[in-house]
Amino acid sequence: MATIHIEASIEDIANLVLLSGDPLRAKYIAEQFLTNVKQINKVRNMLGYTGYYKGQKVTVMGSGMGCGSMGIYAHELFYKYHVDRIIRVGSCGGYDERLKLEDLLIVDSCWSNTNFAKIYSGSTMQTVQSNQQLFQKMLKSAETKQYEYKVGRIHTSDCFYHLEKENLKEIVEKHECLAVDMESFALLHIGEKANKQAASILTVSDHLLSSRKLTREEREIGFHNMIQVALDAIIDL
Repeated sequence: MATIHIEASIEDIANLVLLSGDPLRAKYIAEQFLTNVKQINKVRNMLGYTGYYKGQKVTVMGSGMGCGSMGIYAHELFYKYHVDRIIRVGSCGGYDERLKLEDLLIVDSCWSNTNFAKIYSGSTMQTVQSNQQLFQKMLKSAETKQYEYKVGRIHTSDCFYHLEKENLKEIVEKHECLAVDMESFALLHIGEKANKQAASILTVSDHLLSSRKLTREEREIGFHNMIQVALDAIIDL
C-alpha cells in the first residue's frame, strides 16, 4: 500500500514513529540511533526510514513545516498505515525568560490560533493535550537520563514571519505559552481524533529575547537529548 505522499508499503512502516520537521534530521536520527535501517520514503524528498531501536521497530520521517504539512503525514500515518504512536521531535522559538537556547521542552499541551482544527474536523477547540501515557514516559525518560528539561504549553502558529506582530503578552500570559512552533497542534489534534497516541518534545532553537539562533547544522544534528528521550519514550521497555 502507498499513499499520495508516502511510497512505503504498510509493512515497511512501524507502529512507532518519530516525526521531524526537517527530513535531514530524520536521516540523521536513522543513521545515528537505529540499526538495520531501510529507507522507506523519498517522495518530495520527505525522507523516511525504518530500523530498530533496542530491538523494537521504529520509523523516523520528516513532516515538513506548518500544520498543513504535518497534517498530511500525521493523517496518513494514523489512518492509512495504522500507526499507534507518534512523537514530534522538533525545534521551537522561546517566548518566556525561563527558557534558554538548547533547552529541552516536553510539551504538556498546545494552544493555537490557527483554523486547522475547524477545517480538519469541524472542531472549535484551540487547546489540545499531549497523550498522557507518552507524556509521562518522556518525563520518566528524561529523569532517568538526568537530562535537564522544562514542561509547559506551547503556541502553534501558522506563520514564521509576521508583518503585523501578534499580541505576544496575551499569548504568554492569557494562554500560558512558553514557546512557539508550527506543527505540534496538528499532530496532537489528529492523534486525539484518531484515538491514537501523539506527543511533542522540542528543543529551543531561537528566542524572542535573544539575537542568537542555532545554526542550520546545530538544528539538524544537535538535538541529541531530545532524540534520546523520544526514542526511549515511544518504545515498550
